[in-house]
Amino acid sequence: MNPKKQLRDLLIQSVEQARAGGALSFDTLPAFEVEAPKQADHGDLATNLALVLAKPARMAPRKIAELITKNLAAPEGMLRQVEIAGPGFINFFIEDTFWHQVLGEIRSLGPAYGNCDLGRGQKVQVEFVSANPTGPLHIGHGRGAALGDALANLLAAAGYDVVREYYINDVGNQINTLGKSLYFRLRELQGEKIEFPEDGYQGGYMKDLARDYLAAGNPPPSPTPAEDEFITLGRYAGDVILAGIKQDLEDFGVSFDRWFSETNLYDQGLVEQSFAFLQEKGFLYEQDGALWFKSTAFGDDKDRVVRRSTGVTTYFASDIAYHFHKFQEGYDLVVDIWGADHHGYVPRLQAAVEAMGCAGHLQVILVQLVSLLRAGEPVAMTTRGGTFVTLREVLDEVGKDAARFIFLTRRPDAHLDFDLELAKTQSPENPVYYVQYAHARLASVFRQAAAQELEVPEPGPDIVPFLQLPEEIALLKMLAGYPELVAAAARNLEPHRLTYFLTELASQLHSYYYKHRFISEDAALSRARLCLVQAVQTVLAHGLRLLGVAAPESM
Repeated sequence: MNPKKQLRDLLIQSVEQARAGGALSFDTLPAFEVEAPKQADHGDLATNLALVLAKPARMAPRKIAELITKNLAAPEGMLRQVEIAGPGFINFFIEDTFWHQVLGEIRSLGPAYGNCDLGRGQKVQVEFVSANPTGPLHIGHGRGAALGDALANLLAAAGYDVVREYYINDVGNQINTLGKSLYFRLRELQGEKIEFPEDGYQGGYMKDLARDYLAAGNPPPSPTPAEDEFITLGRYAGDVILAGIKQDLEDFGVSFDRWFSETNLYDQGLVEQSFAFLQEKGFLYEQDGALWFKSTAFGDDKDRVVRRSTGVTTYFASDIAYHFHKFQEGYDLVVDIWGADHHGYVPRLQAAVEAMGCAGHLQVILVQLVSLLRAGEPVAMTTRGGTFVTLREVLDEVGKDAARFIFLTRRPDAHLDFDLELAKTQSPENPVYYVQYAHARLASVFRQAAAQELEVPEPGPDIVPFLQLPEEIALLKMLAGYPELVAAAARNLEPHRLTYFLTELASQLHSYYYKHRFISEDAALSRARLCLVQAVQTVLAHGLRLLGVAAPESM
């Protein structure tokens, strides 16, 4: 049951019938909307079809609206009223009894209700987190992890073939700096007084790494290190840190199909392959001994160096090769989730992807910063200074479910305040508790029903007379619109829409619960209400599952 789609199909049929009869003349039907109007008294759904058709049909929109409504062949029992409003909007009022059909569909599909075939099996790669293995994950990485994982779940539910990938940046100066940081911490443990490098990683985790390194029986640092020793120590530290990152993500409920190392780009010759491809297309040129990419040809503000005159390739060269490899693997869409501080990097990468002939196949989502509050006071976070709050600390304090849900309560491009105290409270102000409690409350209701041997009936016309309250119709409308919401969230890469929906659905459910008894002396009424709230519980569980949040049976 999808009222929007049903009505859209009916509108197209009506317009085509008018055109076939000569009442309308146009070449191509323009894009039009079928949406819920902002004001409830304007109906359940409304369309601007007559307005957008006015120009190609060379006819007044209200006249077109009259033709559309005249030819509209809605099934019996669907529409209570149709009205033309303003310059030509058409408002539709749907019969209350029509919404009851959703109960049968939810019962039939069960946990699959809400899934769709929007993607039709298209291959999508979602690359997210991809934090450098130079320190533990911080709270900002946690927001990106929750977003990427929920988005991958959402796309899979919408019919896409999804691959989750983590890119390990294990080449370049940061590994050398990591090794140097470990080297000096090791010398400190040997009792030496040293001046720690300003560009080193100063977090306490580096001291822990140094202690563990020596405890494992590894050789102490040499007094006069060669550059190779920094690299060796850097790789050791990077491997240990990456293992910690993997554990944190696992405990956060995030898993990846593939961990791709930047080293592989060079080992497999992918950097040179991408250069050869772009060279053949005429998008690389040499100047002053360096190799440049013509990114200005695709709207970037300047061309970009991919190989310096020293022969050393740039980070951009690695990113070009990495995305060249992605599209070689046949992805129809690649989604990169980055921190907001990378916004200036997007145009050059989009330029490179366009040069590969894959324009429109890369979507970059930028995730804004998280401000962590504790008792209303901001918690300072600086990576090198070592005072940042790790994802592990947040998990230990508030748990996986609260962290994931709260990370997803805002659009990724909006700043997020994360209040630790709020995340731990059991109150309506805590959004994850509010939604999970709705699911748990219904589980309790069904345990009571089972104890009274009260079965949930199959949805049918016999229960319709018992579900006519405004609260019941409102719940039915929300349930009917859920698959469309999932499809729209997937199409727009916006999983935060799910948290909005679930919070509103929980609110409607709690309000209904406080006003009306679900189980009463009236057995027929009780069974009808159990049928409705069972459908609500199914949708709550589906939405929470997409967010990677548990749907508890008790709280």
